[in-house]
Amino acid sequence: MTNSPQSDPPQDAGLDALFNRVNQLLGDSTPVTAVAEPSAPTVSSAATDDTVPMANGKWSPRQPDSMRTAGVTEAMLERLILKYLYHVGMGTTRGVANQVKLPFKLIEPHLRQLRADKHIDLVGTTATGDFQYGVTESGRERGKRYTLECTYYGAAPVSLEAYVDSVAAQTIEGQVVTADALKQAFNGLIINTAMLNRLGPAINSGRGMFLFGEPGNGKTSIAERVTGAFGSTVWIPRAIAIDGDIIRIFDPSVHEEVEEQHGGGLLDSTEIDGRWAQIKRPTVIAGGELTMDELEVTKNSQSNICEAPLQMKSNCGTLVIDDFGRQKMPVDVLLNRWIVPLEKRYDFLNLPSGKKIQVPFDQLIVFSTNLEPKDLVDGAFLRRIPYKIEVPDPSVDEFRELLGIMCRIMDFEPKEDAFDYLIDTHYKAVGRPYRLCQPRDLLLQVRNFCNFHQKPLEISAEAFDFAVDNYFSVM
Repeated sequence: MTNSPQSDPPQDAGLDALFNRVNQLLGDSTPVTAVAEPSAPTVSSAATDDTVPMANGKWSPRQPDSMRTAGVTEAMLERLILKYLYHVGMGTTRGVANQVKLPFKLIEPHLRQLRADKHIDLVGTTATGDFQYGVTESGRERGKRYTLECTYYGAAPVSLEAYVDSVAAQTIEGQVVTADALKQAFNGLIINTAMLNRLGPAINSGRGMFLFGEPGNGKTSIAERVTGAFGSTVWIPRAIAIDGDIIRIFDPSVHEEVEEQHGGGLLDSTEIDGRWAQIKRPTVIAGGELTMDELEVTKNSQSNICEAPLQMKSNCGTLVIDDFGRQKMPVDVLLNRWIVPLEKRYDFLNLPSGKKIQVPFDQLIVFSTNLEPKDLVDGAFLRRIPYKIEVPDPSVDEFRELLGIMCRIMDFEPKEDAFDYLIDTHYKAVGRPYRLCQPRDLLLQVRNFCNFHQKPLEISAEAFDFAVDNYFSVM
């Protein structure tokens, strides 16, 4: 149903004063009233976003003070606003600003222009004096057409140049990991000093490493925790725009967003550009399901929204290729795709439009495999991965220590005589190698055994016999 034009609401001096005060807090000193006449906004073409370091020296995105510094064109902003109002039907100025993550003072003149063009109508004000707009028939038609072109109407995208600058300012190569930080990152895992001394320099290189060894010794767990050693957060854009294509960078399935605490309250928070998300340095894991499509920009045929490839989502963090050598694609195809980026630290991506762009390739790549690296790749590629670290089987003392740790986690009382029985009978007597995953797996079997027989949770020779018979029956 089309919203019919309504007469502007009467002036209210109290609401106008409150509204103007909010504008001043948000950085707009121009007084407004509830019956302000619409005026056409003046917008420059897109440009690079401004940035500012925070008090602690870390890079952060600064809220733009104009459409030029925001890097957003008039046409792009109109599309986002009309698609949003087309879907919700009605919204306030501040609600629109919050949706597209741009300052109120940049959004308001565009809403006035859309009203002058009769795409939206002023239908009232809120209790705080905020304008409330509804979409008209012409605005609905335009919003529908824009939605068919691309369904995205989230945060206004930033420019590619701004994204490249942000990666350079937060590069993984600029991070230094200390022995204490590495120990903290691996807290809860059994890793000996020799392994830590090999991992530390490899992580500090910011280049890449092979983790290889027998299955079940924690290669994936080690790779997952590597990024935690850096102990910092980074800012990434929610989306970037390149010649009309919108590419989503922020992905809740791989990025963990954090809230930065600002001591100055509202005024401090308005310094940050809301189009960027502050996240923990990312750890992106791809296993045997990895395909070549996931390494390129892909476009959803229904939404027409582009999705960034995995290596782009992992910039400033870690990309783990788990179970390397068992991907659906041949190993040499994957290696040929990355041999230049690993050397040059930048990558070339093909957009659905046919345009080729250069983007940073700035992550620590960890190849985790059960196979010998020399059996998988040739010398040219091995040279580009400077660190090859074997994850060995645990010693009997480490195995016993892990049994005790897992007992306490699972509410068992550790018993040395039961540990002796398990090790002597089921490992030493048969020459079975120790694996770091086995204490957890065996104790899970013991717990299920006790629960089934309605016995107290207690480790015993009988329970371990049952667990071993099940767990190693075909191994």
